[in-house]
Amino acid sequence: MEVNIVDLVKQYQKIQKEIDEAVLKTIRNGKFILGENVKSLEEELANYCDVKEAIGVNSGTDALWLSLMAIGVEPGDEVIVPAFTIIVDASVVCQLKAKPVFVDIDPVNFNLDPNKLEEKITKRTKAIIVVHLFGQTAEMGPILEIASRHGIAVIEDACQSIGATYKNQKAGAIGDLGCFSFFPTKNLGAYGDGGLITTNNQSLSEKLRLLRSHGSEKGNKYSHIIIGHNSRLDEIQATVLRVKLKWLDKWNEARRQNAQYYNESLQGIGGLITPKEGQNSYHVYHQYTIRSQRRDQLQNFLQSQGITTNIYYPISLHLQKALNYLGYRQGDFPESERAAQEVLSLPVYAELEKEKIDYVISQIKKFLKV
Repeated sequence: MEVNIVDLVKQYQKIQKEIDEAVLKTIRNGKFILGENVKSLEEELANYCDVKEAIGVNSGTDALWLSLMAIGVEPGDEVIVPAFTIIVDASVVCQLKAKPVFVDIDPVNFNLDPNKLEEKITKRTKAIIVVHLFGQTAEMGPILEIASRHGIAVIEDACQSIGATYKNQKAGAIGDLGCFSFFPTKNLGAYGDGGLITTNNQSLSEKLRLLRSHGSEKGNKYSHIIIGHNSRLDEIQATVLRVKLKWLDKWNEARRQNAQYYNESLQGIGGLITPKEGQNSYHVYHQYTIRSQRRDQLQNFLQSQGITTNIYYPISLHLQKALNYLGYRQGDFPESERAAQEVLSLPVYAELEKEKIDYVISQIKKFLKV
């Protein structure tokens, strides 16, 4: 049996009529940049996330980059980043000639460990990027308390966690700014690149709208208030996302049900750790990520049985060659390093059939001789 890590064709087939009609209408309209669909999507996602403002941009990467620009990160500033995440969270800091400062993770939820945060703060610290990894929010209460005491901005990387909550607050509505990615494989994915920034701060919202469109003021594209960039969410992607947004909660709940079924079936197996949902969290399982000290052998075995899995992420940020100049060494962030050696993400997408989940479970048990 073949089991893919995700099946976007199957998702499309379920909503094909809605998607086709909406996209065709947009094409016939002939408005492709910052039109009514982008405006409507921004309003709908602001309402969904329970924030005042949402600004569409062309990727999750740009959402992070422009957020740092909006709060005034400059060369020489420091931005705190978890050591275990995608390199984007550090690279956007480097692109502004600021310095990423890493913090180790909580081994249970893979997110920034609040207990290790304050010791990393200096007089140069301008912001904290908090990554809500795999679909579960970080423990935001103590993080916000520390940031508030030091007057530091908090940027949520919610690219993997749209719809997740912390104490009933939606991801992206908790810090100063929230960043989302609509990469096709995300829980809410476009048919190309796309991103969004959320905030309750009107002045930041206004600045971000300038930054995403060459710094030009609304209604006069050749009058430039600041130096900006070209980072606009296009109309066709917004059209697709508006259709998919109606399905998001249903898809997230299906992911949760698949994850629960995995948890029940894999519970108590020696040498295997299943993901845990924090008591303050609503986990949307962008990834269902297990841990095993025999990770590589397990992945190879599953691949031989037709099951695709992924490793997010095999190298902790402080050990990435591109970031060698920061001077970190092996052993500096032990939990991040251990996670990089043990994590394995299994198929969990909403359309995944129970028989395929049963097959994945049976092959894991076969490998572990359960």
